[in-house]
Amino acid sequence: RNLRAYLSWAQIAEIFPLHSVGIVTARDRFAIAFDKRELHNRILQFRNIEGLPDEVLKQAYGLKDKPGWSLAKARERVQSEAEPDKKIRPILYRPFDVRYVYYHEAVIERPRAEVMHHMLAGENLALITHKREELDVAWAHALVTDLVTEHGVTSSKTTNYHFPLYLYQDGTKQELRPERTPNLADWLLPKLRAAYGFRPSPEQVLAYIYAVLYSPTYRQKYTQELRIDFPRVPLTADADVFRQMAELGRRLIALHLLDSPALDPPVAKYQGTGTNDAIERLRYDGAQQRVYINADKYFEGVGPEMWNYQIGGYQVLAKYLKDRKGRRMDDPVRYIHIATAIARTIDLQAQIDALYPLAESNVVPHERR
Repeated sequence: RNLRAYLSWAQIAEIFPLHSVGIVTARDRFAIAFDKRELHNRILQFRNIEGLPDEVLKQAYGLKDKPGWSLAKARERVQSEAEPDKKIRPILYRPFDVRYVYYHEAVIERPRAEVMHHMLAGENLALITHKREELDVAWAHALVTDLVTEHGVTSSKTTNYHFPLYLYQDGTKQELRPERTPNLADWLLPKLRAAYGFRPSPEQVLAYIYAVLYSPTYRQKYTQELRIDFPRVPLTADADVFRQMAELGRRLIALHLLDSPALDPPVAKYQGTGTNDAIERLRYDGAQQRVYINADKYFEGVGPEMWNYQIGGYQVLAKYLKDRKGRRMDDPVRYIHIATAIARTIDLQAQIDALYPLAESNVVPHERR
């Protein structure tokens, strides 16, 4: 372990200058829902000032007045919206767990609009990672998304930071092709072009960084440093190593967006008898590689390494189901895709690890500015 070398590498916050923590609603029970229709109905209730008293809403959703926020005033602002459904947006709430948020400044306490509007203005990607971790868990705090994010995506104790890849000139979708620029440090692409003989695309840079952050060797070697500050990245000076790592990172990103051809064929199946699809009692049978959601229904083909796989502070496959306890398993295919993405991720991490030492052995020098 060469700590001096690690501390000389560029930090994530230097590479992606514009960033913020994830959204804080301060009232998730109301502002975030599993289902878009469910959230739509809540907004109708919220807007019905004459028919539904404030006290009823407060009791139903745990809403409380506090300095700087009044339920009555918030309801008046939402009632004045001509098209309230336009504010309903998908949000990455936990790993692979996409829900819906009412992204309205009258409801969201900290909308982080200076960063999140770049995710709403057009196609984009973002890296999620941490500055520190208070839980006693191995470092696995990196994820990619194409959505706005909630601040607890990868940890229940420490907030995640959101680093968009592109910045849009206009935070609306009015234009057919709104202009965008990479959210990359001015020095980065010219320096990499000088080293490689070609100019990497912003997507390649993100993919290379993502591969590094998923290297088991990197995570173990710098585990103490990763727990107390943003990750630092060895930017390889070798063009071939960059290309190979970026390709592995690209494949990882596609898996984590659940948009990869590697998800087919899936590794898991939804099995069982009867019509009961309620998530009632979660149980994992490692010998049979089954995840039971009730006495009759289960997912088969989930090996122990997949079941125990963590992103940040969460055991992904368990967390997804625990958060839905009492609800119906209405999209088993998505869970199968998540399980398959994890299985393929484990395979890719082994390939990344075989290549990673080459990335660290010859690094583009980084000068602090």
